[in-house]
Formats: sequence, structure tokens, C-alpha cells
Amino acid sequence: MSSLLEKFVSQVDFESYLDFKDNFRIKIPESFNFAYDVVDEYARLYPEKVAMVWCNDDTDRTFTFKDMKEYSDRAANFFAQQGIKRGDRVMLTLKSRYEFWFCILALHKLGAITIPATHMLKTKDIVYRIENAGIKMVVCIAEDGVPDYFDEAHQKMGNNPFIRTMVGSEDRNGWLNFRKEIEMASSQFQHPAGEEGTLNDDIALIYFSSGTTGMPKMIMHDHTYPLGHIITAKYWQNVIDDGLHYTVADTGWAKAMWGQIYGQWISGTAIFVYDYERFDAAKMLEKASHHGVTTFCAPPTIYRFLIKEDLSKYDFSTLKYAVTAGEPLNPEVYNKFHEFTGLRLREGFGQTECVVCIANFPWVTPRPGSMGKPAPEYDIQIMNNEGQECDVGEEGEIVIKTAEGKPPGLFCGYYQEDNKTEAAWHDGFYHTGDTAWKDEDGYLWFVGRNDDMIKSSGYRIGPFEVESAVISHPSVLECAITGVPHPVRGQVIKATIVLAGNHEPSPDLAKEIQNHVKQVTAPYKYPRVVEFVDELPKTISGKIRRIEIREKDEKQE
Repeated sequence: MSSLLEKFVSQVDFESYLDFKDNFRIKIPESFNFAYDVVDEYARLYPEKVAMVWCNDDTDRTFTFKDMKEYSDRAANFFAQQGIKRGDRVMLTLKSRYEFWFCILALHKLGAITIPATHMLKTKDIVYRIENAGIKMVVCIAEDGVPDYFDEAHQKMGNNPFIRTMVGSEDRNGWLNFRKEIEMASSQFQHPAGEEGTLNDDIALIYFSSGTTGMPKMIMHDHTYPLGHIITAKYWQNVIDDGLHYTVADTGWAKAMWGQIYGQWISGTAIFVYDYERFDAAKMLEKASHHGVTTFCAPPTIYRFLIKEDLSKYDFSTLKYAVTAGEPLNPEVYNKFHEFTGLRLREGFGQTECVVCIANFPWVTPRPGSMGKPAPEYDIQIMNNEGQECDVGEEGEIVIKTAEGKPPGLFCGYYQEDNKTEAAWHDGFYHTGDTAWKDEDGYLWFVGRNDDMIKSSGYRIGPFEVESAVISHPSVLECAITGVPHPVRGQVIKATIVLAGNHEPSPDLAKEIQNHVKQVTAPYKYPRVVEFVDELPKTISGKIRRIEIREKDEKQE
């Protein structure tokens, strides 16, 4: 074994889910720093071990852990030369450029705080983040007009400027050229000691939530957060030592941290990164099969696109495991993916605030539609409005018990928003804001976000189950379920639908879908309003923005 996994866990292999739940423990070293204790340690022990296989539409590159140590040391020296030190905040808007990994490792080494961000931000979004997070420096891509938005933000902020650094081949006035700077920087970086070093409870990352409702919150994670992702990588994604894992996500989304660095490298697998400029399912399949991906993770949206391709053209012989999370999974997608790969998609659940905390782990027989069972070290309960644990079959909020301590991977709070932290985390429980129910065998079934719950004629209806029913109709590619006001029922259910293939919108098709839903779930849950659209509004992470649909409907009343 050429992984460092044994160093950080009580044991690696388990005979059953109960064995895993009862006996798995993460061992947290004193003053753990992922960059030094994992990446640099691999560079010392196994310098030629592959860390990352990176490609875009034109180029392939392979980076060993020796390479990662050298480039992160160079980047750390560059950041230090610009005055970046422990506790300073640096925003990275780098899509899937390999420089992201150099930067985040370098910032971990310095004890600075990384703030990943999507390239889709506009000027007002950038100003909001820089002002609220106190960002001292940004590193961004050169394309897609991104530097222009940062320049506009820089001008608007006047007396509160930030250092601008760009990853690209051209120079730009007022900007540092990252690629040139790190080539000039020293390849040896001295590990800070004493007061300059990091502590476990120092903040390492701040995520801006993807904002399905309201303004995004700033979610803080400390230096032990990477260790929590051992569960995500080794026991949900089932990564393989010296394998090649592919999680589809750019680095502006927390899912990249779930699948493109921490748990994967601790567990000894290399990561595969496809830095595409425009999503193309056929190209993604070609790249993944060509490079021999062994484990795969993507949101259901991606799988829906993948199965529309001729899967018989691609070699899946190296693929051993595939997982998904986030939105309803169409049975057609599940079945067709299984037909061509022999793999059963395993769902899981987590948030930006934590690691995977519920999943179909290897010893759990998947029940399609179920999130699976709780992860070890996560005491998951389903709680009703009175603060009591729900009975089997009763819907309630997913909460994480923290009275005996914070499990590895759970966030530290919302930055500079104590009121929001206290509203979500009180009386020994972190409240996820997500609704679910538990069956008699301990499987958990997602219902929806509390914000998305629909109250119609006295019934409380979650969108997730209705969406699953709608997309089981063969004409439907995607669906969002929301509530619209009704003078008698309070709310009625609306389905906003994207059709698949050559299907055309029509009143007859709407009626057919409504009748289909009545057959596959309780009839009172059928959508009384149906709207066909070309696409659904989504966050960068691929989650449906139901709030945007609701706001649009309110304006049209």
C-alpha cells in the first residue's frame, strides 16, 4: 500500500456496515496541515506517485506528488512575497486550471485562508465577497471576461484595494502574472514553526454557499476538515489506491473539495481533472475512458446528459464504482448506466457545511431513491418541530448531534454571522434545514429543503419525491417542483419541466404527465400546474434554484 490512510484511521477494512459504524474512527494529529502532512509526505516517501492527471481539449499533463510539493512551495514563496500570511484571505477563481492545486496547497502551508469562487460572478458579487470576507488577494483565470469584473470591483472599492493575480499567458496592466511569478520563485519553502505555524482550529477554507435561497453565507472550515473527507472518498466514492478518481466539478464549488483533493489523496488515489471550456457529454466520456478513470462521482444532471450518448462507443472496463448526490435520479438513468457499466449508482447526502454524512456505503444494499445510512462519527437524527426524534416513517429535519463534540468535517460556523450560526446550531444539534424520513431498516429518504416545502390543502409536500415521480415519465429530462399560491388550497404544486429528446410541449402531454404522477405517488401530490421550459435555473453546483422559479411566478401574479 502506497497510501497514508492507515496513519489517520483506526482501521481501514470492515466486514459490515455495523462494523464500520461502530469501529471506524479518524485519528486527528496535533497541528494537522494537509499540505505538509499529506502532500509533502507523499513527495518524501513516494515522489513519483501520481497525484493528478489533468487535461483540457488540447493538452494532457500528469503531476506527481514531487511536482505538487515543488509548485506549491514556489506558490507559497510568491504569496509570501506579496505579504500574504497566516489568517489572510485569498480568493481563487480558477475553474479547473491546475494552478488551483498549487495555490490551495501553498495557502495551507502559509496558514492563509482559501476562498474558492465560481468564474460566473459579476461585479456586485465580487464586491460583496471581498467586502464581507475581507479578501486581500485574488487569483483568477484570464478568460471569460473574469478579469474585467475584478477590475470593475477594484475601481468600486476605492480605498480598499486588493492584489490582482491572473493565470494566463498574457500580461495585464495592474495585474501580477501567476505563471511567471512562480517560475521565478524559489522551489524550497521553509515550514513555518511556532506561532507562524497552523493549529487545528485555525480557519483554512471559507466557502460562499451556492445560494439556493437568499444571499450566500460564508461557511468556515478548519484544518481538520480534509480528514473528514476520508469518509467521502474511501467509503462512499470507494476510491482505489493508485487508481484515478473523477469528480465532475470546477473548483468554485465545494464539491471539488469533496472529490478532487483531500480524501482522495489521503486514500492514495490520483485525481482526474478535465478542464473544459464548454460542457460536452461526448468529450467528457471520451476523456474519462481514454485516461482509465476507476471511480466516478457526478450530480444526476451530468448522468442524464451522459446516458443520451451512445455509451457502447466507450470503454468502461477500468471503471469500478460510481456515485451521485444532490437531486432526484431518474430510474431510466440509473438503469441505463447500470446496463452499460454494470455499476449501480450509489447516492449520498451532505452539505457545504459538512462531508458526506449519509450514504450508500459498500456494505449497504442500495435502495434506489434512498440516501443510504449515517456515516460513522456522525450521529444523525430525524427531529420533529418539538425537538423530539421522529418515529419510523415520520418526516422531520435531518440534524447532527454535536453535544459530545464536533465530528471531523463539520464546519465551524458562519463567518461574522453569529446569529445565523446560533439559528442553525443550538442545544447540541446542528440543524441542516433538510427534511427526510427513516424506514424500518434505518435507510434515510430525502424529502426536500425546509424552505422548499409546499403546504397544500393541509398536506405538507416535499419537492424531491414529486420531482422523482415526474422525471420517471419517459418524456421528462428534468423537473423542478414548487408551490404557487391558491385561494382555497393555500398552495398548489407546480411542475416546471424540461423535456427530453424530440418531445414537444402540449396540453395533452401535460395531462399525461399529471396522470402518470397520480399512478406512481399519492394522487394529492400531482402537479396541478405544468410549465414547459428550455432549461431550469441552477447554481454553479448544478442544484435547481427553486427560489428563482417562485420569485418569477410571484412577479407574474
